[in-house]
Amino acid sequence: MHTPETIKIQSKVVRVLAISQVLSGVGVAGTVAAGSLLVSSISKSETLAGLAQTTSVLGAAAMALPLSRLTQRGGRRLGLSIGYFIGAVGALLAVVGGANKILFLMLCGTFMLGASSAAGYQARFAAVDLATNESRSRQLSFVVWGSTIGAVAGPNLMQPSGNLAEHLGLPRLVGPYVIAATSLALVVFVVRLFLRPDPYLTAIELNEAGNARHVVLPAKEALALIRKNPNALFAIAAIAIGHVAMVSVMSMTPIHMSHYDITLTIIGLVISVHILGMYAFSPVVGYLSDKLGRKRVIQIGVLILLASAVVSGTSGHHDSVSLGIGLFLLGLGWSCTLIAGSALLSESMESHLRPSSQGASDLVMNLMGAGGGALAGVIIGTLGYGWLCFFAAVPVALLGMWSLRIRP
Repeated sequence: MHTPETIKIQSKVVRVLAISQVLSGVGVAGTVAAGSLLVSSISKSETLAGLAQTTSVLGAAAMALPLSRLTQRGGRRLGLSIGYFIGAVGALLAVVGGANKILFLMLCGTFMLGASSAAGYQARFAAVDLATNESRSRQLSFVVWGSTIGAVAGPNLMQPSGNLAEHLGLPRLVGPYVIAATSLALVVFVVRLFLRPDPYLTAIELNEAGNARHVVLPAKEALALIRKNPNALFAIAAIAIGHVAMVSVMSMTPIHMSHYDITLTIIGLVISVHILGMYAFSPVVGYLSDKLGRKRVIQIGVLILLASAVVSGTSGHHDSVSLGIGLFLLGLGWSCTLIAGSALLSESMESHLRPSSQGASDLVMNLMGAGGGALAGVIIGTLGYGWLCFFAAVPVALLGMWSLRIRP
C-alpha cells in the first residue's frame, strides 16, 4: 500500500538515481572513443582496437547476475555501490595500463569498468521498486534521462580530460579514464550516503514487489523456452542484431576518423550525437511502439539502421558531419529495435517467465555486442570502415526480411 511516506521516499530515490546516472554517464561515455584509440595506440594495430569495447561489454554481462544476487541479499545500495566501485577500480587500472602501455592491464581495467554499466542497467529497475502502476513509466523515464545527460556530456570532455592527463604527466588518451574513476567514486558516495531507505528492501517490507524474489531460470532453460515461441525469438533477435550493429560501427568510428588527424573534440562530439540518438528519443519510440505496434517499430528501426550503414559507410575520414548523421541514425535505429523488441519479448512470454527471458535477452545482447566489437576491429584493420558498415548491415537486412513473416 502506498502512503505519503512511501511516495516521499520514491521521489527521493528517483532524484538520487538520476544524479548517479548523470555522474556515471559523464565518466563512462567518454571512454568509448578513447578506449578504441588507446588500444590501437598501445598495440600499434587497428585490428585489436575493438577489444576495449568488447571487454567492457563482457564485464557488464559477467557482473549482471552477481549484482542482482547482491541486491537480493542487501538491497539496491549494496548492489549498485559495489558495481560502481568495481568500475572505478577498473578505470584506475586502465589508467595504469594505458600510461605504461601494458595492454593486458588496460583491458582488465575496461572489463571491470563494465560493472558500472551493469549497475547502470539495474539503477533503472531500482526506480520502479516503489512506483505505482500509474507512475512506473514516468519514474523510469527520469532515470533514463539522467543517463542521457551524462552520456551526451561525457564524450565532449575528451579534450579537457586529455589536457588534465597531460598536466598529470600521463598520455592524453587516458584522460577519460581519470574522469571515469573520479565520477564513479562520486557515484559510490552518492548511492551509499543518500539512497536511504533502500527502495528494494522497503518494497519487500511493504509487500509491493511481488516479483522481487522471483526465481530466475538459468539462461539455457530460458533460451530453450524462447526458441519455442516465434514472436519471442524474433524479439530477442531484434534486440541482439540492433545491438551488434550499433556496437561494431560505433566503436570503430573513432579509429576511422583518426586517420585524418581529427581532434579529440570532434570525435567526442560525433560520439555524443550518436548517444543522443540512442537515448534522447526513447519516450517517442516507446509511444510509437504502443501506437503502431512492436513489429512496425522494429521495421522502422531496420530501415534507419540500413540508412545509417549507407551514410556512415560512404563517409570519408574527414567528413565529421556525415559521420555524425550516420551515427545519430545508428543510435536511433538501435533505440527502435531495443525498445520495441523488449516490449514484444515481455508480452510474448507468460508473466512468471518474464524475468528469466529478460535476463537471457540481456545476456545474448551483451555477448553479441562483445563479439561484434571484436570482429569490427579485424574488419576495419583488414578491409576498411566501409566494409565494416556493409557487414553490419547484412544481419539487419535479414532481420527486416524475417519481420515480414512475423504476425503482429
